[in-house]
Amino acid sequence: MGRNDGWKQTMEKVFDIIGEILAVVYILVFVLLLIDVQAPFISKVDWLYNAFKIIWQYGAFIIAAVVGLEAMVKRNLLFFLIFCALIALCVVFLFFPETYNSLLGLI
Repeated sequence: MGRNDGWKQTMEKVFDIIGEILAVVYILVFVLLLIDVQAPFISKVDWLYNAFKIIWQYGAFIIAAVVGLEAMVKRNLLFFLIFCALIALCVVFLFFPETYNSLLGLI
């Protein structure tokens, strides 16, 4: 056991709790959106409906990132940093899709 094991266990627990909370919120939002299709009540409030749609659209990616961080924090620092770089790459391509086209133009 190294001196970093305490930090790893703490971060693993933090990511675990965050992942569990986000998973429950995501499922609740998903269920409410499904119910709203049959009995519209959320779609009548524009800002709430837009917030739910954003959560629905990006929630799975965020949950996967948190669960991946939980898994990578157990590994060595290199795997953790590589995974963080991959998450950053995904975020850049999600929010700036023209970056992907520019990157392909360079190749």
